[in-house]
Amino acid sequence: MQGQSQQQAYDRGITIFSPDGRLYQVEYAREAVKRGTASIGIRTPEGVVLAVDKRIRSPLMERTSVEKIHKADDHVGIASAGHVADARQLIDFARRQAQVNQLRYGEPIGVETLTKAVTDHIQQYTQVGGARPFGVALIIGGIEDGEPRLYETDPSGTPYEWQALAVGADRGEIEDYLEANYEAEMTLEEGVGLALAALASVNDGGLAPEGIGVATIPTETATFEELSDEETREYLEANDLLDTDEE
Repeated sequence: MQGQSQQQAYDRGITIFSPDGRLYQVEYAREAVKRGTASIGIRTPEGVVLAVDKRIRSPLMERTSVEKIHKADDHVGIASAGHVADARQLIDFARRQAQVNQLRYGEPIGVETLTKAVTDHIQQYTQVGGARPFGVALIIGGIEDGEPRLYETDPSGTPYEWQALAVGADRGEIEDYLEANYEAEMTLEEGVGLALAALASVNDGGLAPEGIGVATIPTETATFEELSDEETREYLEANDLLDTDEE
């Protein structure tokens, strides 16, 4: 019993390392991310693609209330997986940072700068008593100095830069698919097709436009653009990924 009570002390205390150097609360937060539906980011020379699975569990739920893709600034988009309320807090923080940078320096914030500001904020919640880590992972994508950039944040507060990645449920299977099919020189349209195919690879029966969200930030315009259901349907039909019940 004594050993069990000591284990619980490490589990509950965010400011206490376990004897083997682990912070269990951070690891539990990563498990919360895995319970969220998948989000995907892909970087191409022509821009960044964000795609999310936003399946609605009840026909009574309003679709517009399910938000997994967000515009952080004109040139930056964010996709999330994990606790939605935690994601909203971090996205509001990112938007404030983008606005402050614009007012202070008269220029859009860099994607890397924004990501590191968010992860610094996340990291504080891994070492402060009376708080818990954020149970969410973000994919932050955008255009910086004419170049597409794509980053991941995780509950430990560590930023990672990627060419293509997935967060949330089925991350391993989706990233295996991306590794097998990603090409560095693909077009933006091919990037959208790959993101949708990666989502479909872990969904039996294809995809419905209403159950997914897609946004792009083209290098040419450096402007966040969210695809409509009709545009998404066209991509699904072109790649033979449309749910057979939708046809």
